Amino acid sequence: MQIWPAIDLRGGKCVRLQQGDYNRETVFGDDPAEMAQRWVEQGAECLHLVDLDGAKDGQVSNRDAIAAILKAVDIPCELGGGIRDEETIKTLLDLGMARLVIGSKAVREPEWFEEMCMRYPGKLALGIDARDGLAATDGWLETSNLSAITLAQKYEHLPIAAVIYTDIATDGMMAGPNVSAMAEMKASIRFPVVASGGVTTVEDVAQLAAAGLDGAIVGRTLYEGKMTVSAAVEAARAALL
Repeated sequence: MQIWPAIDLRGGKCVRLQQGDYNRETVFGDDPAEMAQRWVEQGAECLHLVDLDGAKDGQVSNRDAIAAILKAVDIPCELGGGIRDEETIKTLLDLGMARLVIGSKAVREPEWFEEMCMRYPGKLALGIDARDGLAATDGWLETSNLSAITLAQKYEHLPIAAVIYTDIATDGMMAGPNVSAMAEMKASIRFPVVASGGVTTVEDVAQLAAAGLDGAIVGRTLYEGKMTVSAAVEAARAALL
């Protein structure tokens, strides 16, 4: 199971939100590239970037910080937030992003998402943010009436890189992930599933690995020093032995 340290960008800074609430923000650093290097030094083999301004406004807003991170590290990075058109997809892939996470636009315009997946096979991940099992959009500001699993199953015929599945209720709360929801998603589709939300301890990582998840995004617990990247990577590997 891969460990994806998260770097959430807002106003060019590294921040974390609680349950996606833009009014519950903690700033953890002014230099995202330096933060990326710190995670790599701890053993990160990939990074999960989120453009929080982009998720809210519908366009990539932290391009300078994103470019600086890609220049500073030599590991695969994925980015989500504000990716709503093909020009943005092409620009970010040309910049060096390994893959991009599409969320709101995939819910709203499935035909467009299908076309992009076929045009960029293996380069797009489906980002599903769920509140009580229902898909949320627009930086989690809106909740749809479509179940997260139904949404994922709609795209099973496409060459998608992965499903990035976030449980909003647990995100940033440091109270453990929704392992059962993550396992249910994994059992329901053929894509790799990366779990996000609430991953706090090495035990959380081990539980997700044991449940068959392909990856876990780790955020606030790293920034608060409660777990290191190296400990998370070790726990993920140990759970599969």
